[in-house]
Amino acid sequence: MTLIKSISGIRGTIGGNTGDNLTPVDAVKFASAYGTWLKNNSDKEKLTVVIGRDARISGPMIHNLVANTLIGLGINVIDLGLSTTPTVEVAVPLEKADGGIILTASHNPKQWNALKLLNEKGEFLSGENGAVILEIAEDEAFDFADVDSLGEITENDAYMDIHIDEVLNLPLVDVDAVKAAKFKVVVDGVNSSGGIIIPKLLEQMGVEVVRLYCEPNGHFPHNPEPLKEHLGDISKLVVEEKADFGIVVDPDVDRLAFISNDGEMFGEEYTLVACADYVLSQTPGNTVSNMSSSRALRDITQKHGGIYEASAVGEVNVVELMKKNNAIIGGEGNGGIIYPELHYGRDALVGVALFLTYLAGQNTTVAQLRASYPQYYMSKNKIELTPQIDVDAILEAMAAKYNNEQISVVDGVKVDFAEEWVHLRKSNTEPIIRIYTEAQTQVKADELAVRIINEIKEVAGI
Repeated sequence: MTLIKSISGIRGTIGGNTGDNLTPVDAVKFASAYGTWLKNNSDKEKLTVVIGRDARISGPMIHNLVANTLIGLGINVIDLGLSTTPTVEVAVPLEKADGGIILTASHNPKQWNALKLLNEKGEFLSGENGAVILEIAEDEAFDFADVDSLGEITENDAYMDIHIDEVLNLPLVDVDAVKAAKFKVVVDGVNSSGGIIIPKLLEQMGVEVVRLYCEPNGHFPHNPEPLKEHLGDISKLVVEEKADFGIVVDPDVDRLAFISNDGEMFGEEYTLVACADYVLSQTPGNTVSNMSSSRALRDITQKHGGIYEASAVGEVNVVELMKKNNAIIGGEGNGGIIYPELHYGRDALVGVALFLTYLAGQNTTVAQLRASYPQYYMSKNKIELTPQIDVDAILEAMAAKYNNEQISVVDGVKVDFAEEWVHLRKSNTEPIIRIYTEAQTQVKADELAVRIINEIKEVAGI
C-alpha cells in the first residue's frame, strides 16, 4: 500500500494506515491544506473551488470528504460530479473559480485515487506552490470556519456537455466535414467517465460509435494505462467491426491513444504528432513536448517551418515552455494533447476532434497516415540502485562521457545523437535511473538502451 506526496498533489492506495495510504484522514488533511493555501493567497471574502471525479469505486467517498472539508473551511464548492480532468480544467475559468480539484489517479489501477490540484486558471500548480501546500499539510496549519461562515455546495452536471461545445466551437474543428466522412469508430472508455464523454462527442460529430467498456462503474476491465499490451480487445474489435479506427482513453480522459484500422497501435507518441501535423498545416507556429517524447514532433514542426523545443518531464513544465515560446500545440508522448486555443491542459476531447477533422480531409486510412510519418521506435527501461550510490554523480559522469554530443541537463541528462537519443532521469522517491532511448528501428533503440545501462553500471560499480 502506498501514499505519494508530491508538488502536483497526493495519490495513494485506498485503505490501510493513516499516513501510509490514501485514507479518509489523509484526504481531509490535504484538502484542508489546499483550501488553506487558497485562503492565504486571496483577499476575497468567499472563495470557490470546482471539483469533479472519475468513475473509480472510491470516487464518491473521497469526493464527499473533499467537498465537505472545503465547506468546513468556508469555501464554496461547484460540484461537477462524474467528470474528467480536462472538463474540470475548462470549468474553473468559466466559473471564475479560485481553483479546482480532480479526484482521479489517472492511469493507475482501481485501488488508487488522488487529489489533483488546480489554480484559478484551471492549470496545475507550480512546484513552488505545491511545496507550500505540502508544508501546510505537514504542520496541520488549518483554520476552519465558524458555523455562520461555512461554504455551500452547488451541483452542476452540465459541464461534460459544455466541454464538448467548447471543443466543437474551435475554428480548426470542422463538424460538417467529419459528418460527411461517415466514420465508424470503436471506443474503449475503460469503464470510467471517458465512456460517457467520448461517445457523446463523436455522436455530435456524426460518427457511428461502437462502445467497448463504456459503463462508468469503476471496474477497469484491463490495466487502465493505454499501452499496447493492455488493448487486445479493442484491437480485435476494430478489425471485426471494419471500423475506421479505435479510440482509447485513460480513466480521467487526459491521455489519448488510437488503434489503426488494421488493429495495430497508432502509437501514443504519434497522437500528438498527427494532431500537430494538422494544426501546423492550418496555423503555422511552434511546438513543445517533453524530453522523453518522440523526435517525430520535431520533424513535423520543422517541416511546417516552426520551432520545436523540449521541456523537462511533467505537464507543468510543458505548459510553462509552451507559454514562453508561444507554442500553438504541445503535449507529452503519453498521448497528452495540449491545445492552448481552448486551455493549457492535456485534453483527449481536443485530440479526438482535431484528428477526426484532419482525417476527414485526407484520402487515406489511419494505418496509411501512420506510415507516412517519420518512423521512430522507443525503449523504456530503469536501473534500481542501492541508496548508497550517488545518482547525481552517475548522471554527471554520463554527461561528461558524451560531452562531444548535443547534451541537455534541464531534466536529468539527455544525449542527442545524429539518428537516436537517450534520456536519463532519476526518480524523486527511490534510487532509480530511468533510461529512455529512441532510434529508427526497435533493434537500435534496444541496443542503445543496453549499451547505456552497461555504461551506467560500470560507472556505479555494480
